[in-house]
Amino acid sequence: MDRINALRKRITSVDISKMKRAQERLDALTKPRGSLGKLEEIAKLIVGITGKENPVLEKKIIFTFAADHGVVKEGVSAFPQAVTGQMVYNFLSGGAGINVLARHAGARVVVADLGVASDLKPDKRLIIKKVNYGTKNMSEGQAMTRDEALRSIEAGIEIFEEEFSRGSGIPPEAGKHGVDIVGIGEMGIGNTTAASAITASFTNMPPAQLTGRGTGLSDKELENKIRVIEKALAVNKPDAKDPIDVLAKVGGFEIGGLVGVILAACARKVPVVIDGFISSSAALIAYCLEPKTKEYMIAAHASVENGHIFALNHIGLKPIFDLELRLGEGTGAALAMGIIDASLKIMTEMATFKSAQVSEEAQ
Repeated sequence: MDRINALRKRITSVDISKMKRAQERLDALTKPRGSLGKLEEIAKLIVGITGKENPVLEKKIIFTFAADHGVVKEGVSAFPQAVTGQMVYNFLSGGAGINVLARHAGARVVVADLGVASDLKPDKRLIIKKVNYGTKNMSEGQAMTRDEALRSIEAGIEIFEEEFSRGSGIPPEAGKHGVDIVGIGEMGIGNTTAASAITASFTNMPPAQLTGRGTGLSDKELENKIRVIEKALAVNKPDAKDPIDVLAKVGGFEIGGLVGVILAACARKVPVVIDGFISSSAALIAYCLEPKTKEYMIAAHASVENGHIFALNHIGLKPIFDLELRLGEGTGAALAMGIIDASLKIMTEMATFKSAQVSEEAQ
């Protein structure tokens, strides 16, 4: 916990003065003030996060973390647990949805095993930071120990830091690094159950309102999933005032890893694009650990999973778009990166009234 607390202390608020200057620049462009809506807000936020007046987001990374969940024994998923490991191989071969959309966005996908229930084949493209072989069945007791929860967060911190300094040959403090913006995604059969339980813990909303169909459950299966989450909350009584307790009792190793990525990225002044429901449950934990992380988060989209909007509302984030996505993996984050790039190009490439010799609006 000492390492996590030290990192939290390094997270400072975004640069408001630079955001004001960015707004002045946006107002001087050849358009009615505020006419590009969220694009202007995003560009201004990126300036505030990075502290750069002309930020360029060349080095994009999507962190896709995988882990299994013991709660699948309760029939909460339409897919068998083996799919988690199989999908990791699909990520590595470049055939998954996140691979396609990351290529489209010019982003690199970093795949890590935080807790897959089997030993995966060694691959130089796969980072192995396995905390355990999946969590325990949270409907019968804690999903993991508190130590495992902390280790999962620390694993995420380590993975981010390794990528931040990757290829530079010099310490990150020197200013050259390998990450300009990150997106967070995941893979783990059963993890919408964990995300629902985490969200219910922090928002105090009933599981019936937060729980969705995940991989495509029938009405009967959805009712069972809700009962399982209700039982897990009753058995474990996660303490919302202690985010690590919530993670340990009803979370997942991949979720903990994403918490670590968020904390580490914020400490390095790197924007974090939040994908769907599971990623937002990690964002909830990070926010409750350190509220200033909210200033660095950009919500990509509104998932069709019921609990997603409640998680975003609790943090105070508004999604950029709604395409009725529910895949996860970081796919929504990859799509949002293109919009974020567009916002910066508007700010840095569009002519001003003065440079274009266009008359401004009457005062």
